[in-house]
Amino acid sequence: MKGLDKQVNYIWFDLGYTLVYVNREERYQKKLKELGVDVSLEKLTLAFHLADKYFMREHPGLLGKKWEMYATAYHQVLHTYLELDIDFRSKALIEPDDPNRPKGHWKAFEATIPTLQMLKKQGIGVGLISNWNETARNVLKETEILSYLDHIVISSEVGYEKPDERIFKIALDQANISANNCLYVGDNFYDDVIGSRKVGMPSILINPFGKKGIEEVSNVQIISNIKELLPSIEPRLQKDKAK
Repeated sequence: MKGLDKQVNYIWFDLGYTLVYVNREERYQKKLKELGVDVSLEKLTLAFHLADKYFMREHPGLLGKKWEMYATAYHQVLHTYLELDIDFRSKALIEPDDPNRPKGHWKAFEATIPTLQMLKKQGIGVGLISNWNETARNVLKETEILSYLDHIVISSEVGYEKPDERIFKIALDQANISANNCLYVGDNFYDDVIGSRKVGMPSILINPFGKKGIEEVSNVQIISNIKELLPSIEPRLQKDKAK
């Protein structure tokens, strides 16, 4: 993989839809059924994915803001992908995502903890660089991720957001490590890949649908989910360990 030409000692992760997720598709499917609209989970999952990628590309940073700032626009885009002609402002339609929801809203992906455990077992440093509000540490505690992180850098705490290179420099300073010896893993090309590249840090992009929604993106390794991370970098880590 381009950029991974030096030893990888540390892996930084994004949080939302990299390590954790919300079960928005099933919730939304249930609410649509209450309105007499039947949409498959497969179609909903793809529509949410495409809506997310649209906003990442066209409105960088907006998805990290308060829901009310973009709720109407998000529903418009979501329903376009769903090919639905219903009132998306209906009170019967719950929000597709909200970082301020109660405990248990966010869940760790099935492979998140095992992946972090394996990295720690191999002596690889593990950190977080996330655009998130003041609820981030609660999410990390509730999903049992917190204990596996050596360093945590959250935009609401440091005053800078990805892709600003300063948030990456703060993380590197905290870990006292060179960007060349790190890898960044995230799901947003415009925040995660472009941001990490500004400090010379190679990256891997998570995209569950291959190139769907990010057809314009090139020159980056893509995996479907965190479960594929270790197999994709294991040869590199084994080679490093042997040195």
